[in-house]
Amino acid sequence: MAEENQTLPEFLLLGFSDLRALQGPLFWVVLLVYLVTLLGNSIIILLTQASPALHSPMYFFLHHLSVVELLYTTDIVPRTLADLASPHPQAISFQGCVAQMYVFIVLGISECCLLTAMAYDRYAAICRPLHYSTLMSWRACMVMVAVSWLMGIITATTHSSLIFTLPFPSHPIIPHFLCDILPVLRLASTGKRESEISVVTATVVFIMVPFSLIVASYARILGAILAMASTQSRRKVFSTCSSHLLVVFLFFGTAIITYIRPRAGSSVTMNRILSLFYTVITPMLNPIIYTLRNKEVAGALHHMVKRQVSSP
Repeated sequence: MAEENQTLPEFLLLGFSDLRALQGPLFWVVLLVYLVTLLGNSIIILLTQASPALHSPMYFFLHHLSVVELLYTTDIVPRTLADLASPHPQAISFQGCVAQMYVFIVLGISECCLLTAMAYDRYAAICRPLHYSTLMSWRACMVMVAVSWLMGIITATTHSSLIFTLPFPSHPIIPHFLCDILPVLRLASTGKRESEISVVTATVVFIMVPFSLIVASYARILGAILAMASTQSRRKVFSTCSSHLLVVFLFFGTAIITYIRPRAGSSVTMNRILSLFYTVITPMLNPIIYTLRNKEVAGALHHMVKRQVSSP
């Protein structure tokens, strides 16, 4: 680690301190969304664990996705709430910034991989039903989940090592509410151009490769759906995919806009709004989407509630 980094006391997170009129309302909105996120994802985890009807590969992946969402939002939101409660920008230690970014990257990449695994599960179920039990055995599912976490850890380790070994100024101010990759990288005193190219390239690869695989899976699924003779069969198959498609659109849409759009077209305010959406709003929407649009999850929830109400 560079000598300048060793003596660096802390980063200053700008947060939303320049928008003081919005800090109060935003605090309560973020708090409410966070509580709904905790409740929604906890219910999904409980349902996929307790309901025999949800003991299938698709819901095994959904279980792990909800775990990722819980950890992901908890890595960011409590710190954001503390910053919103203060009228002044809050400091975060160098080690704290490293830890927050590391966890943020691990969970973000793991989610990319889990969403890809879920798309492959739908492809196997719809396009290769006779081989489904072999392609999506429990061993294969465990390997996919393990690879998802491993890819997150590898990416976070390489990114963090590359970024935080750069020299930073004495009093760095991050124009953001979290230690995100690009805002921190652009604070570096030297070597940031080469590092930014490397980090952005790797980030694009880890976003676009999973997204391309998901698109390819659904292209094959669409072909299979159109080949079905029965309209009812088409609707049934599409309904099993619609919730996953919505989640993919929300996650990858904001990720692509945030990390792949040209730097000239970005602004500090827009970056914070986009980051607030995918770190706070999206983790809340995912369990709602799966509960409302997935009949099996909704049925399991209804059965659980009915059982709790009828129990003495």
